[in-house]
Amino acid sequence: MSGIYKSLAPKTKNLLVAGGLTGFVAGVYIYTMKAVGGTDELQVAIDKFEGHKNKQDA
Repeated sequence: MSGIYKSLAPKTKNLLVAGGLTGFVAGVYIYTMKAVGGTDELQVAIDKFEGHKNKQDA
C-alpha cells in the first residue's frame, strides 16, 4: 500500500488525508451526539428544580 501512496501526486495525498480526517471527526461527532442525546437527565433535573422553586414561590 505504501508503494501506491508514494506514487500519488501531493494534491491527491492531501485529499486522501483530508478525507480520512473529515470522516474520523464526523464519526466522533455523530457518536458523541448519539451518546449525549440518548438521555435527557439534565432537562429532567432542571424541570424538577423549577417545579420545586415554583411551589415555594406560591
